[in-house]
Amino acid sequence: MIAAIRDRFFAALHAAGLPEIPGQFAVTPFHQEIPRTVFKRIEQFIRIFDQVTTRPAWLAQVTAAAPPIARQHRREVCFFSAWDFHLPPEHPEQWQLIECNDNGSGFLFAALINRLYCEHADLPADLVRPPPYPVFADRVAAMIDHEARLFFGRRPEGLLLVVDDAASLREGKFRRELVLLRELCSADGWAAEIATPAELGWSDRRLLWRGREVVFVINRSTDFFWQADVFESLRAAYAHGGVYVAPNPFTYATRSDKALAELLSQSRWDGELGILPEERSELSAHVPETHLLRPDNVDVIAHRKDDYVFKPAHGFASHGLLASSTVGRSRLHRLLKKGPPYVAQRRVPKSRLHAAGNVPVWSDLRVWAFRGECFLLSGRASRDADTLDLAPPGGWLPTYVRET
Repeated sequence: MIAAIRDRFFAALHAAGLPEIPGQFAVTPFHQEIPRTVFKRIEQFIRIFDQVTTRPAWLAQVTAAAPPIARQHRREVCFFSAWDFHLPPEHPEQWQLIECNDNGSGFLFAALINRLYCEHADLPADLVRPPPYPVFADRVAAMIDHEARLFFGRRPEGLLLVVDDAASLREGKFRRELVLLRELCSADGWAAEIATPAELGWSDRRLLWRGREVVFVINRSTDFFWQADVFESLRAAYAHGGVYVAPNPFTYATRSDKALAELLSQSRWDGELGILPEERSELSAHVPETHLLRPDNVDVIAHRKDDYVFKPAHGFASHGLLASSTVGRSRLHRLLKKGPPYVAQRRVPKSRLHAAGNVPVWSDLRVWAFRGECFLLSGRASRDADTLDLAPPGGWLPTYVRET
C-alpha cells in the first residue's frame, strides 16, 4: 500500500471512531489471507468447543473449584467472545487454538479495519469482502436483542450499561470502541450509557446508575471474578439474577480461564467432563499441550521449558506472558509459590508476514463467534515471534478468507 493510500486509510479509520493511527493505535497497511478450507475447519472446531463447554458434566467439573461467585449457572452468552489461533508457517492446516477470550476487545475496531482496508487497497479478487460497517452493526444489534429476549422473554425497559474499569475508561486503547458500542445500542432503541463499577448502586433489588434502573450490562472489566470492593453492587445484582450481565464470572470460569486448555488438550479427564471420542480427536489435534503448574509437574516442565510459553491462568492482553528463554527451574518454583496460577503451553509458531522494507512480523488469527457461529475474523501482527508487540510495523491486521 503506497503512502498516500495508507494515510487515507488511517484517516478513514480515525474518522470512523478509532484512536489516532499510528500515534495512539497501531494498524498495519497490509493484510493476511486465511484459506477457506482452514476457516471452515475452525468454524467446525468452535462449534465443538461450544458443545463441550456448555455440557452439564463440563460445567459441574470446572466450576467445582472456582470462586463461589462463578458457580451459579447463568444463561447469558457474550456476543463478542473471541478465539485466538496460531497458523504455523507453511502448514496453516495445523492451526492451534491458543486461548478463548470471553471478553474479546477490538471486535468493532476489527470490523472497521477490515471494511475500510478493502475500500482503499487493491485486494485480490478471490478474497471475501466484509459487509459495510452499518450492516455489521445491525448484526451485532440483533445479537444483543436476541440475548435480551432469551433472558427476559422480551426487550426490557431500563438502561443498557457498558461497564469497564476506571483506568480503562480513562486511558485504555479500546475506550473509543465502547463509545461505538454505546452508539450502536442507542441506534437500536436502547437507552445506553458507559460507566465504571463504582458508579453502580443496589437498592430495593434494583441495580441503579445515577438513579436510573439498569437491566442489561455489557461487562468489559478485566477483574474477571469481581473481587474488588467496587463490584459490590454488581455482585448483588448478579446474585439476585434479575439483571443480564455478560460476560460474567460463570462464563469466564467455564470458557476463558486459561487453565481450561489443560482439560481441552489432554484426554485423561474426558470421562468426567463428558467429552466424546469424535470431539477428543478435534481437540487433541488443535489445542496445544497445556499444563497448569503444580508441585508434581514443575520440575518436568522446567526440564522441557524450551517447548513452552508460560502465562498467568487469569491474565489478559499478554500481561505476564513469559518466553521460555526468560525462565528456569528456580523461577518456575517461585511462580508456583507466590501465585497467581501459571500455565505452560506448548509453543506454536505464528505465520510470518513482511511489512514495508521486507521487515518480518508474526501474525495470529482472532475469530469472533456467537453461540457457535463465526461472524468476524481479524489478526494482529507482532514485531516479536513469541510475544505480542503491536508497535509499528506491527499492529491490528486486516484479515480475509481466501476463496481458492
